[in-house]
Amino acid sequence: MKSDFFTYQAQTSPHPLALEISHAKGNYIYDISGKKYLDFVAGVSANSLGHNHPKVSEAIKNQIDKYTHVMVYGEFIQEPQVDLCKLLVQNSPKTLNAVYLTNSGTEATEGAIKLAKRATNRFEIIAAKNAYHGNTQGAMSVSGAEQQNRAFRPLIPGTKFISFNCDFCLHQITEKTAAVIFETIQGGAGFIEPQGNFLAKVKAKCDEVGALLILDEIQTGIGRTGKFWGFENYNVTPDIIITGKGLGGGMPIGAFIASNKHMNLLKENPKLGHISTFAGHPVIAAAGKATVNEILQTKLISETLKKEKLIRKYLQHNLIKEIRGKGLMLAAIVETPELAAKIIYKCLDKGLILFFLLFEGRALRITPPLNITDEEIKKGCSIILESINEITK
Repeated sequence: MKSDFFTYQAQTSPHPLALEISHAKGNYIYDISGKKYLDFVAGVSANSLGHNHPKVSEAIKNQIDKYTHVMVYGEFIQEPQVDLCKLLVQNSPKTLNAVYLTNSGTEATEGAIKLAKRATNRFEIIAAKNAYHGNTQGAMSVSGAEQQNRAFRPLIPGTKFISFNCDFCLHQITEKTAAVIFETIQGGAGFIEPQGNFLAKVKAKCDEVGALLILDEIQTGIGRTGKFWGFENYNVTPDIIITGKGLGGGMPIGAFIASNKHMNLLKENPKLGHISTFAGHPVIAAAGKATVNEILQTKLISETLKKEKLIRKYLQHNLIKEIRGKGLMLAAIVETPELAAKIIYKCLDKGLILFFLLFEGRALRITPPLNITDEEIKKGCSIILESINEITK
């Protein structure tokens, strides 16, 4: 299988982890030899409830028995779609009362940008340096990492990049600006939190000039940072939310959420202003509903902050310079990218899955399932410390 993987499947990096998967259950992944790995990454923040969660699996199986794809998105009334949209609205600020489901977070980014342009009749977008919002052409156009973008230019024009957490930079938001798009916590840049009420200042500036604030909650949303939406931690309400990853409980999904007033602009002048064949697929929407209900009906959201404290308590080493992030969206920063890579591969040998961040090579990504146990946290942190000590002795 490994030979076929490298022969027939398009690759995304020179050195993939190349773990040959047999099955996954709970917070563990098993390879074809039967070795189990504690998952500290959760499919890059996607497997909110771990693997094969019984309620998510049951929802998927039940929906498959009823129907799968029946019509392009938005034409037929399908219970899983309607229920998921209603659930998201009920747990969002009152001003954000319409949901457009998509196939992925990057597609949600595309839809949000289109909606902002349509609502303001402007085209300039302000985004952050070292931002990441996805890998389609539109999403790349607002992702501020030139090392990723340069090979694919020209991208969509009209984007200006400013520094995250830079109050002085906000003067660049003007009457020409359609929208400002930021990650609530910068992900690929190194899990950098907003400081000094920064996001509230951005929103105030947007309101002053008639621009919209789009917050990318693809990683921070659905309970990962101790609130249902990450922005609830930072005294701000955006005009558009982008979500994805953890919303589907391991299934591919995204959504952008806005006011009915704004969202209705996509259905006229022109009609079909945003369309998709498989968006809101009923099987995936059923999985999303089950995932969100389980997160809301348990103590998982409040427990993320307690689990963060445990990780910070257990993960102390003189070579770990800091731990960034909030809740179960954390990055342990070591001295060099080379050391980070050695630790990640050593942990894999020892049965712990860690991963990299896009633009911060010194980071060890720690984004486990929200239902990871205290004992599993202790075990994972112990493996990380053992690995560092073995590498550096």
